[in-house]
Amino acid sequence: MTGGGQPGGGARTPLVAVAHGSRDERSSRAVERIFERVRRLRPELDVRVAYLDHVDPGVEEAVTGLAAEGAGEIVVLPALLTSAFHSKVDLPRVLDRVQGSCPWLRIRYGDTLGPHPLLLDAVQRRLAESGVRADPGTALVLVSAGSSDAGANAVIEEAAGRLAERGPWREVVPAYASAASPTPGEAVARLRASGAARVAVSSYLLAPGFFSDRVSDQAFAEGAAAVSPALGDAPELARVVLERYDSALARVPLSGTAAR
Repeated sequence: MTGGGQPGGGARTPLVAVAHGSRDERSSRAVERIFERVRRLRPELDVRVAYLDHVDPGVEEAVTGLAAEGAGEIVVLPALLTSAFHSKVDLPRVLDRVQGSCPWLRIRYGDTLGPHPLLLDAVQRRLAESGVRADPGTALVLVSAGSSDAGANAVIEEAAGRLAERGPWREVVPAYASAASPTPGEAVARLRASGAARVAVSSYLLAPGFFSDRVSDQAFAEGAAAVSPALGDAPELARVVLERYDSALARVPLSGTAAR
């Protein structure tokens, strides 16, 4: 059974989930809660959490630690909502180094968490918890962290379109907390200027921190009626993690030349 409480065929293969990391302690606490939920869903799975920056353990430390404990195979999962520089370049470079020092270790590299329909379910959950439900008089802004990778931003545009199809919203538009436009404040201001009586904002972020604060500050400054919190430990995320884990087990392991 994929994504549920029953173990998959590779339940003995440890999972190393790699989050971005932040100096804001709220972020790492939220990430840890996400993977505590994963552990509850599949208790026999050894789940480790590592970070690309700011927080220990780093990826290399977590992976080589498992190798030192005797692991012959692991799944590394980018705990990121879109595929961009960190998942395409940063993390594979680290895994290349690990492969060089631990050539016997089979590393299976999973997909990023998004895009996935369950993440849109999580968006709707957080909005409902904030008192926001779709209606024809309410416009919605879906805000991601943003990226210099056009493909990653296009994923957010598509997600906004999917939410619009689920409706009935007046309109659903994407926005970005950094590296792209419109910003959350710009998006809210444009919707209000176009006649939207009420504008709600969804924080399409894994965890609270600097970006979630920026989203809230900008959105409320421009008259947003509500801003939902980061997705955090919404149960849908844990199900996506296990689905990505199970899929990764079927992949050919990375080698020093296969990291991509």
